[in-house]
Amino acid sequence: MNEPKPVFEPQSNEELAWLGTDPIPASAYHDPAYYELEREAVFKRSWLPIGHVCELAEPGSFIRRDIEVVKASLLIARGKEGEVRAFHNVCPHRGTRLVPEVSGTQATFSCRYHAWTFGLDGGLISAPDFERFYVKKEQCGLKPVAVEVFAGLIFIHFGSPEQSVRDWLGDLAEPFEQLPIAKATQFVEYSYEIGANWKLTFDNFQENYHLRVVHPRTGGPGCAEPNPFAYPERYNFWGPHRSQTIWNNPNLPAPQGVQAIGNGRIVDAAGRAGLFGAELGMDFTCLFPNFTVFGPPARQFTQTVWPLGPNRSRGIVRFYWVGEEENASERFAREYVMASQRDIHCEDRDVIEAGQAGLASGAIDHINFQGQEVLCRHLFEAVDAMVAAWRSNNGG
Repeated sequence: MNEPKPVFEPQSNEELAWLGTDPIPASAYHDPAYYELEREAVFKRSWLPIGHVCELAEPGSFIRRDIEVVKASLLIARGKEGEVRAFHNVCPHRGTRLVPEVSGTQATFSCRYHAWTFGLDGGLISAPDFERFYVKKEQCGLKPVAVEVFAGLIFIHFGSPEQSVRDWLGDLAEPFEQLPIAKATQFVEYSYEIGANWKLTFDNFQENYHLRVVHPRTGGPGCAEPNPFAYPERYNFWGPHRSQTIWNNPNLPAPQGVQAIGNGRIVDAAGRAGLFGAELGMDFTCLFPNFTVFGPPARQFTQTVWPLGPNRSRGIVRFYWVGEEENASERFAREYVMASQRDIHCEDRDVIEAGQAGLASGAIDHINFQGQEVLCRHLFEAVDAMVAAWRSNNGG
C-alpha cells in the first residue's frame, strides 16, 4: 500500500504583500547614524527580556546585567517579601559601579569606593559621615528601572512604559504564559560575539531560505519535496512581534539514541497545546526587538541578540528545563541538545559575517527580500517605524 505523499501549502506572496514589497535600504544594517537612532528609539523605549525568575530563587538573590547598547549596567534583586526590583548598578554618590559580581545572594550592597550601603529595596541604609552631606538619605537611593515578570521572564524598560508587558504582547500574551519556560527551574546557556549588525544576525534565524545551502547536514533532512526549502507553514503577526510555524517533514526518521531522550516532566507540565502547536510545538516566536523562543516543550530554548555596535552583536542562547535530571542519560541528553544547537549556529557564522562585510562596503544600496523572508521585513519595518517616530518627535 502506497503511503500518501506529504502536502505543503505555503502562504502566497499575495497573502503577505500587506507588509510591502519594496527593497529595504542596506544602510540600516551598517550606518553608525542609524544605529544611534536605534539605541534611542528602540532599545531605550522597549520592554527587553533580560533574565528568568529561576535566577532569583530566594530573597536576597541578585543578578547583574550589562546592556552595552544603552551603556547601562543593571542590578536586579529579589526583596525580602519576594518582589523583584531593578536598579541602575551605579552608586548615586560618585557614580561608581556598585556590584562587580555577576550574581549572588546578599542582604545589602555596599559600594567599594566609599562604603555607601543599600538595601534590597534600593534605599540608602548608611554612609560614612553622611551628616556632612547636604541631602537626605531618602534622596540617595539607587535609581530604579521599570521591571515586570511575565511568563517566568524578567522584562526591563529604560524609559517610562506606556503599557504593561501583558498589554504590549496583546493577543500573544495568553499563549505566551503557557510556555514551558514559565515553569523553568534551570537553564544552561552559551554566548557568542559576531562581526555583524544585530538585525542581520537576528534575520538569519528568522528565515529558512538558507537551510539547505548552509546546513546540508543538520538542516538538510528537513528540506524535501514538496517543500525543498523547508519553508514555514504559516506566519503570524502581533504588532511588532511575529512567529512562524515550522513545517514538519513527515518523512523524517524518528529520533534514535540520545536524540530520543526527552524530559517528560517538561512535557507533562507544559502540555502540547496553544501557541507552540498541538503535537511538536515547533513555532518560532520573536518578541520585539531582539528575543526569540523556539523548540518543542521538552527542549525549548531562547536566543537574545544584543547590539554591540553598528557592525557587531552578541547572541545569548539558553535552554530551559523543569526540575533536576533524574539520571545520567537525561543529563547527557540535555548537554547534547545544547551542543548540537551550538554546532548549527557555528555553521551560520561565516555567512552572516560575510553578509555584513558586503553591506558595510557600500556595494549595494538595497536588500531585496522574497516573500518567505517576510519576518526579516517585518523586523526592519517595526524598527524603522520607531526610528521615524523618534526623529519626528525630536526634530530629526
